Amino acid sequence: MNKLLLIGAGAMAVEYAKVLDDLDCDFDAICRSEERANSFKEQTGHLCLGGGIESIKDFSIYNKAIVATNVTSLKHCAKILIENGVNEILLEKPGGIDQAEIAALLNCARLNQGKVFIAYNRRFYASVQKAKEMIESDGGAQTASFDFTEWSHVIEKIEMPAVLKRNWFLANSTHVVDMAFYLIGKPMELAPFTSGALSWHVPSKFSGSGISTENVIFNYSANWESAGRWSLEITTNKRKLIFCPLEELQEQARGTIAVTKVNGIDYEKDQAFKAGIHAQTKAFIEGETTKLKSLEEQVQDLNYYNQILGKKIGAN
Repeated sequence: MNKLLLIGAGAMAVEYAKVLDDLDCDFDAICRSEERANSFKEQTGHLCLGGGIESIKDFSIYNKAIVATNVTSLKHCAKILIENGVNEILLEKPGGIDQAEIAALLNCARLNQGKVFIAYNRRFYASVQKAKEMIESDGGAQTASFDFTEWSHVIEKIEMPAVLKRNWFLANSTHVVDMAFYLIGKPMELAPFTSGALSWHVPSKFSGSGISTENVIFNYSANWESAGRWSLEITTNKRKLIFCPLEELQEQARGTIAVTKVNGIDYEKDQAFKAGIHAQTKAFIEGETTKLKSLEEQVQDLNYYNQILGKKIGAN
């Protein structure tokens, strides 16, 4: 009998459990803390074992796993799964705390024929999938602009490991960056600029522009020391597509001023569950991996993540 193993018992794991129930997928859950395990059961009705992944003696009944732990544990848990023969893994983003962890995990996966996918669920928003259809119907995107401003005044007060705050762009801001380049193509040329610093993250201000592999001219900005919110705008020869918030899609037709909601989008699953999680999990379980982000793709994308951060290509 094959089961799915869900690792973690925090907020994301609870969201996955709700979706797995809706998909009628048989699963076991495990986490480190007995307290978290009890909370998970209260929220989901499912038993969650404490003791952590290290306490599992037999992995043979599991053919797939979802790792929804905190960022600092992602690589560790995925590596144990791969080395124990659980080779199909949906791993919460970004896949590790930094470039070194993510690259090391890829090496482990290659040695053991592991198939690891990074859970950038915004790719699976109903708004994003509709936009992708509209962009293709319009003959392709032409320009794009996005903002990944983080609310530093909120983040600095949250208790979390210093290494996580230090890598906050990778751990959190890449949600927006991945969504943008999923829709317009990867950067072919990129001119990034950075400045400023917070006590816990360098840099704090970002701006840049470039052209994608789909010949889309793009620009981005973010100021973590000022006001702002995540957003994305994409133009075609017929309209401007506007994501603000990212979960909703609006449009402005060429030659008009009015901004209106795009019709014909089924938001049911994105409203009933954490947005994007249902479609993403369903795709993973059913082996429909074309929209999922592979670990290989994530490692490749680290090159332009580093450029956006003002680092040299390949630098840690």
